[in-house]
Amino acid sequence: MKSFWKRDLGLVPSEEWEPYCWVDVEIPTEEERKYLFDELGVPEAFFNDIEDVDERPRIEFEDEWFFILLRMPYKNVDVSLPFTTIPVGIIFKDDIFVSISFYRTEVIPDFIQFTIRKGIVIKDHFDLVLRLMLSSSVWFLKYLKQINLDIRLAEDQLEKSIKNEDLQTLLSIEKCLVYFTTSLKGNDILLHRIKNLRNYKDTYNPDLIEDVEIELRQAQETTSVHSDILSGMMDAYASVISNNLNNVMRQLTSISIILMIPTLIASIYGMNVPNGLENNPWGFGLVVLASFLFSILGIVLFRRKKWF
Repeated sequence: MKSFWKRDLGLVPSEEWEPYCWVDVEIPTEEERKYLFDELGVPEAFFNDIEDVDERPRIEFEDEWFFILLRMPYKNVDVSLPFTTIPVGIIFKDDIFVSISFYRTEVIPDFIQFTIRKGIVIKDHFDLVLRLMLSSSVWFLKYLKQINLDIRLAEDQLEKSIKNEDLQTLLSIEKCLVYFTTSLKGNDILLHRIKNLRNYKDTYNPDLIEDVEIELRQAQETTSVHSDILSGMMDAYASVISNNLNNVMRQLTSISIILMIPTLIASIYGMNVPNGLENNPWGFGLVVLASFLFSILGIVLFRRKKWF
C-alpha cells in the first residue's frame, strides 16, 4: 500500500505524486514495485536490500541516489518472539523521497499523525530522515516499557511456582532484547555517519540532532539495563531450580535408606540358617519392632540434618 504526503504545515495527504512529496510504501504489491522502478526510477538493488529482513543499518550513495536503511521496532504476532526489529529503507534524490517497508509497523502511522497534530514543518530530505529516526527511538522506548511489564508478570508467576511456560517467556524476552540491542547500535552508527556527511552537516537542525541522540542513547541504556536484569534473573532461577533438584534428590535418598533398614533386617532373619529366633514365639514381633525402631531412628537423624 502506498500513500503520498506533501510537506506543508505538518504532512498533507495527496492523491498522486508531486515534487518533494513523501511516498510511503508498506508491503509493496507487484504494481507498486513497477511504479517505483518505472515511474520514480528507484534502483532495484536498493529495493532488494530492504526486502532482506537481516540487513544492517547503513547509508549509501550511488548514481545521485541516497539509500538509508534503518531498523525500527516491530510488535510481532508470534508469541514466541513478541518484539523484534525490521528494516525500513529510505531512498531519495532531488525531488523524490521514498520509504519502503515490507511490514506494517506502528511507527510510521504514529509519526504521520504526530507531525500533522503538531504542524511540524519538514524542510528537506535529511530533516525527514532524522525525524523518522527520532520516532523510531521513541517507539523502542515504548516497547521496552511493555517488555518490562512482561518481565514483572513472569517474575510474579515464577515466585508462586517455577513453570516451563514462564521460563520460556523470559527466554523469548531475552531474544527480543538482543534484537533491540543490535538494531539500536546499528542506528547509532548510522546517525553518526549522517552527522558527518561533509556536504550536509551544516544544514542539519542541531536541536533535532540532539533530540535523536538523547532518545537513541536512552533506548540503548534502557535495553542494556533490562538485559542485565533479565540475565541476572535467569541465573538466579537456574540456581533455584538446581537447588530444588538437589533437595528432591536428598529426600529420595533419605527415603531409600529408611526403607532399606526394615528390608535389610527382614532379609537377615528370613535366611534359612539358625538365628536364635526361629523357635521364639515372639520372633516375628521382635523383628517387626526392631525394623520399626531403626526406621524411626533413621527418620530422626535425617530430620536433624534437615534432609526432610
